[in-house]
Amino acid sequence: MKPIVSIIMGSTSDLPVMEKAAALLNDFEIPFEINALSAHRTPEAVEAFAKQAAARGIKVIIAAAGMAAALPGVIAANTTLPVIGVPIKGSALDGVDALYSIIQMPPGIPVATVAINGAMNAAILAIQMLALSDPSLANAFAAYKEGLKQKIVKANEELKEVKYAYKTN
Repeated sequence: MKPIVSIIMGSTSDLPVMEKAAALLNDFEIPFEINALSAHRTPEAVEAFAKQAAARGIKVIIAAAGMAAALPGVIAANTTLPVIGVPIKGSALDGVDALYSIIQMPPGIPVATVAINGAMNAAILAIQMLALSDPSLANAFAAYKEGLKQKIVKANEELKEVKYAYKTN
């Protein structure tokens, strides 16, 4: 089984955040790989990875980075594949520096960017992209979204059982 999604992080210290993306891809039975590459410490490896990803069968790249957060942009500059950036919290600026670094890409080099530490939403975006050409994945994702809706409906019903002297509903 060859991976079709690649999760790349600037450091293994990002793994606790990125595990959420890996877990969701795993739940949807989407083959993925996960690696650590640094735009600053291993620039040649990042460039080679990005240039070879499509030929290896990768369809979407999720790239996480903190602080200067160059990794998603460097990858996007070296591939035609969609890149989803995940800014990682952890610096003195609580990830805002990473968010700005990832989201402010120059014209022609877009990186779809999710919230700080938003790995799960990055995986959801990747699933939505893949579902465009995979009807069974589209159906599975629709069921997932319905499940999210049902959780809220159930929670709201449970709130009706919470008693307070002045609660009217």
